[in-house]
Amino acid sequence: QVQLVESGGGLVQAGGSLRLSCTASGRTFIYATGWFRQAPGEDREFVSVIKWSGDATNYAESVKGRFTISRDNAKNTVYLQMNSLEPEDTAVYYCAARTLAGYGVEYVKEYEYDYWGQGTQVTVSS
Repeated sequence: QVQLVESGGGLVQAGGSLRLSCTASGRTFIYATGWFRQAPGEDREFVSVIKWSGDATNYAESVKGRFTISRDNAKNTVYLQMNSLEPEDTAVYYCAARTLAGYGVEYVKEYEYDYWGQGTQVTVSS
């Protein structure tokens, strides 16, 4: 079993920054940790993912150059640094854990992840 807890969401003005955290607990090995987001009335969409080793990452085109994913394995925590935020980034952000080992980090679909956090709200005002 894996438990994931997100934090760091909030209200920020356009152009501002936030850093989200996702802390994992449990004994199951996590191969990759991803971030997804869901805006009101929209489907949940992939944002970013990082391999357990930290040496492979992947980003949605819409956030490339603005968001950075990283991890601190000593703290069992994955971070999502979000800069140059836009109103279109407003959503509930979820972290997700994939426990099945694979190749690389081309995991952009919800069904490729086994565990999910409860989400944290990010609101960007114009």
